[in-house]
Amino acid sequence: MNDALAKLNVRGRLSFDAPLGPRAWFRTGGNAEALFVPDGLEDLAETLRALPQDVPVTVLGACSNVIIRDGGIDGLVIRLARGFAEIVTEAEGIMVGAAALDMTVAEHAAAAGLSGLEFLAGIPGSIGGAVKMNAGAYGSDIATVLDWAEIMTRGGEVRRLGASELGFAYRHSELPADAIVLRARLQAVQGDASAIKAHIGEIKAAREASQPIRARTGGSTFRNPDGHKAWALIDEAGCRGLKIGDAQVSEKHCNFLLNLGHATSADLEKLGDEVRARVKAQSGIDLHWEIKRLGKQS
Repeated sequence: MNDALAKLNVRGRLSFDAPLGPRAWFRTGGNAEALFVPDGLEDLAETLRALPQDVPVTVLGACSNVIIRDGGIDGLVIRLARGFAEIVTEAEGIMVGAAALDMTVAEHAAAAGLSGLEFLAGIPGSIGGAVKMNAGAYGSDIATVLDWAEIMTRGGEVRRLGASELGFAYRHSELPADAIVLRARLQAVQGDASAIKAHIGEIKAAREASQPIRARTGGSTFRNPDGHKAWALIDEAGCRGLKIGDAQVSEKHCNFLLNLGHATSADLEKLGDEVRARVKAQSGIDLHWEIKRLGKQS
């Protein structure tokens, strides 16, 4: 155990050798050297200031789009919880904490008659991760609707960054290194609440019909290459249903990996790399991981 972690004095919850697999949507992965759930902004800032720069920091959100490797994650793993999940609706937008789930934000916006955020109902995860990776679905993304994001630096400083400062691209942002997203303001327009709710219902139905959302999965595995759909390239390479151990390429949607019950993170990552190799051999196109792979191999 790193001495600096053992000496931390926090107001929130701090646990050592904490299991992360049960939190991950894949239900795989090792333990955190230390897992910290801050009780608020000051607790987070003071803890970061007390932490030596050589101790790595990893932030986990809903764990919906990550593979936590079997060897676990060294350093301090931070999970933002209820104190960072506030949702406040305004006349032409909504302010949301980083821990707020994308689906919950879409539903709050709908209840307030705010249109333009329905696409969030199609994204499994939380707002912090959505900002960091410019998450998108069903014709829109965070870059389209973000007004600003507040972040905390490694030194515990709070900064507000406008959308133009975040360098958004497809499934990418240029957040400062080690930045932790705290909250964001999303733009919306007034609309008919019943029509907005109906649109969300359509998105939910479309996801249910086309994605293995009730399985142990991690969402879209690979980014779509320019001019191509990742799932189609994977299908054309003969990878639908491909298995390594209990890890499988979904037969319902080829860009999803599944844990059939006893897969390890190593199985999932090995399967993903095998898919990449077969797609490269068949089409000459490189697939790039959309799922974040965190931690160390066992």
